Amino acid sequence: MVTIPTIVVAAPASGSGKTTVTTGLIGALRAAGHTVAPFKVGPDFIDPGYHAVAAGRPGRNLDPNLVGTDLVAQLFTAGAAGADIAVVEGVMGLFDGRIRSDSTGSAVDEADAIACGSTAHVAALIGAPVVLVVDGSGHSQSLAAVLHGFLTYDTSVRIAGVILNRVGSARHEQVLRHACTRVGLPVLGVLRRDPSLAVPSRHLGLIPAAERSADAVAAVDAMSAGVAAALDIPGIMAAASERMPLTAAAWSAADVLAAETPETPGASDTPDTRAPGPGAAPVIAVAGGPAFTFCYTELGELLVAAGARVAVFDPLTDTLPEETAGVIIGGGFPEEHADQLSANEPLRHQLARHAVSGGPIWAECAGLLYLTRELDGYPMAGVIDAVGRFSPTLTLGYRDAIAVAGSVLFRVGERVTGHEFHRSVVVDDHPGEAPAWMWRDGTGRPSGHGHASREVHASYLHVHPAGHPAAVARFVTAAAAFGGSDGSRGAAAAALMPVDREGNAAS
Repeated sequence: MVTIPTIVVAAPASGSGKTTVTTGLIGALRAAGHTVAPFKVGPDFIDPGYHAVAAGRPGRNLDPNLVGTDLVAQLFTAGAAGADIAVVEGVMGLFDGRIRSDSTGSAVDEADAIACGSTAHVAALIGAPVVLVVDGSGHSQSLAAVLHGFLTYDTSVRIAGVILNRVGSARHEQVLRHACTRVGLPVLGVLRRDPSLAVPSRHLGLIPAAERSADAVAAVDAMSAGVAAALDIPGIMAAASERMPLTAAAWSAADVLAAETPETPGASDTPDTRAPGPGAAPVIAVAGGPAFTFCYTELGELLVAAGARVAVFDPLTDTLPEETAGVIIGGGFPEEHADQLSANEPLRHQLARHAVSGGPIWAECAGLLYLTRELDGYPMAGVIDAVGRFSPTLTLGYRDAIAVAGSVLFRVGERVTGHEFHRSVVVDDHPGEAPAWMWRDGTGRPSGHGHASREVHASYLHVHPAGHPAAVARFVTAAAAFGGSDGSRGAAAAALMPVDREGNAAS
């Protein structure tokens, strides 16, 4: 039974300051001697990066849309292991979740349409109380009515108190405190307007902590100090202790993979899910560094549990690690580093040769862009015969997708719920090539996306590995078959062999 004190930091709407308050609270608790387990509701990769800097341990995501409701409490229990308090940052407004609809666009179930994947939904799944961060800059006495609405909208949600953010003056604070008293909610902290606590942002939101390096650490330290001075830490700790006990067993990558039913060899068009045998641990090269910062914590745990050796490399400066048998390139911001990525010609040649040789590659979003011929005019790896372009249009949302081509990850017909989040497009795809996914577009018509072959799976869709452990196991098995136990057939064996745009060896 899990009874670790837990608080969920929510807000009436996006832009209220949840990330600043959550990151600062994590840092303040750590500075006070606590071991803090940080979490983020939803698919966001960026906020957990700041949480990790503040907590000194990985941030994790809790998203029922990506992993299913049954796994949320298990993933929370696993992530909270060894901590004495958990802090969960919400997503958007407290009750904002995914609206599931049928083919006509009508909500399938009203309760589900309101709550699925919302902060309120996740708080209920993990039995935790909520503290609301309110942007006080646009509020006065009417704040009481807003808070009354949140208190009565769904009485199953336990709102423990309010943190007043961006308060302008002592008089403003007095008025807002009176509004909170009117509805019986304690004020657990007051933060004055302070532009120095803001985290720099750009076209897709906050700049990831991994890109800012020392600046990110300094920003987290400032947030932690500001929050420690402004919040009622003992009051928040007391509220966190009033959580409901959880009976969910901790999620375990090893247990999940052990429970997978091995597929009969030759029965499908993809490798089976059995882990490689003893001594066959393939090296899986996982892209990291400033350009590729998006990665769920559970991916590394599943790779290791499936029998792989994980080697992180920075595509801006590195070549593939020795004995690389499989490559994973996740999300990030390659458009911000296109010149450096292009300048690393040895790595681009290695990736092209790896693909031509039949080496497995798994690429999501930024990884898809990196595998194209070029990105905004800069030459890329050329694994996929397409070009990437920055776009003024933001593409954002969950997608219910079906695999339409067998690959190193998914069998034909497998269904997933993934998430798109990009401001770029990939054009000039060959129409005859099989897409990775099909899903219905905004008009309800089926639409193909990404690229899939037996060796390469690349698309804009982010898929949470904990929701699809068999896909990770298939990838590791394919890498083991390609590279062998000594990696003699891996990409590093042909380390710097030049290749042309089609991936053929150059003379």
